[in-house]
Amino acid sequence: MGRRLVVIGGDAGGMAAAAQARRVDPLLDIVALEKGRWTSYSACGIPYLIGGEVASLDDLVARTPEQLREQGIDVRIRHEAMAVDLEAGKVEVRDHKLGRTFSLGFDRIHLGTGARPFRPDLPGIDESFVGGVQTLDDAQQLLSHLTHPPPWAPGGVKKVVVVGAGYIGLEMAEAFIRRGLAVTLITATPEVMPTLDPDMGKGVTRALRKLGVTVRCGESVTGFEAGAVHTSVGVTPADLVVLGIGVAPNATLADQAGLLLGARGSIVVDRRQRTSHEAVWAAGDCCESTHLVSGQKVHVALGTVANKQGRVAGTNLGGGYATFAGVLGTAITKVCGLEVARTGLTESEAVVAGFEPVAGVVDSTTIAGYMPDAAPLRVKVVAERGTGRLLGAQIVGDGPGAGKRIDVVATALTANMDAGDVADLDLAYAPPFGPLWDPVAIGARRAAAAANAT
Repeated sequence: MGRRLVVIGGDAGGMAAAAQARRVDPLLDIVALEKGRWTSYSACGIPYLIGGEVASLDDLVARTPEQLREQGIDVRIRHEAMAVDLEAGKVEVRDHKLGRTFSLGFDRIHLGTGARPFRPDLPGIDESFVGGVQTLDDAQQLLSHLTHPPPWAPGGVKKVVVVGAGYIGLEMAEAFIRRGLAVTLITATPEVMPTLDPDMGKGVTRALRKLGVTVRCGESVTGFEAGAVHTSVGVTPADLVVLGIGVAPNATLADQAGLLLGARGSIVVDRRQRTSHEAVWAAGDCCESTHLVSGQKVHVALGTVANKQGRVAGTNLGGGYATFAGVLGTAITKVCGLEVARTGLTESEAVVAGFEPVAGVVDSTTIAGYMPDAAPLRVKVVAERGTGRLLGAQIVGDGPGAGKRIDVVATALTANMDAGDVADLDLAYAPPFGPLWDPVAIGARRAAAAANAT
């Protein structure tokens, strides 16, 4: 038998690596362990499944275990890696289907263990009506609660409380509204979308309330009991609770194996996705990245990052050579017609990273203002005082195409352009696509002027 690669984790960070390693080395023995029942699925699509825009759970699966096996990857579902012995070169594996434990030898190992949702140590947090949105098992459980009335809501689920106001929290709130349910969103932050500066988050808060969501900011959850959520303000009725308060890297196996951990407890990796042990590699939500603007090590849990890192790791594991450039934290979401996007650093993040930021903010329209479908759009461009160096941008706007303008800024950041360079970009113009002066260019021009002001 040739060299064996054991991949732990059957989603993006793991399967992208396994598939790429197979392409590079057709003879490599690859065994993939996944404790759940699905592989290569889109957790990002779960809110759209719950909201009814995606027809079935199977639609979120990109590649089934059977399809991966046809590619020569020995996928073993419901197999959980319990421990990794680096000195012996063995993984302790629990086969949940057969109820047995066995050892599996490896030459190299790849960790794609992802992230786990934050579950604060609060009374009632483990009640069955409190769930997350991390895996397809979570999605299936939510759908079961909605289609089969649980004991605590014999008349059916009618009132939902979403805890947390990040991307998933907002998308889940909209999903339940689409189902005709009463939704309350509770967050301890001053505005929703804590990945935006508060002045940009205000617009998202307004949009949620207009959609029919009861939004309560600056409020902390203190506990749960059947039919209710307790907060710092009082008690809120709830037939179902969804947690969307963020994730932490799932690096327990790595830690127990003696691998170095870095940003927010994520696995330390180099530019090739190799860990502190020469035989172990990692990719995705379980490991750290380098931020292209701040230069600092960060933990960014995004599917785009996981797939790119997985491909890099797989190339190297297969005997090739590849490196991962780093991250900007570019992300986008949509709440009804409102598009929300960001890249690089916000003002507050820039301060933490040691910059003195300035910002150019512009209120404009998605297309030429005289066009019948013109909708409001706000852009905020962040730059460094004195140098004009471009640091990041945020966009909140109604209508198609508003948020995707963020890709212009992401490209400019990657190219190390300053705010003045972005203001001078030769961007396309026609009334149905945007104003004569694109809002991103205007925001960049204002940021450049603020950076150069005495």
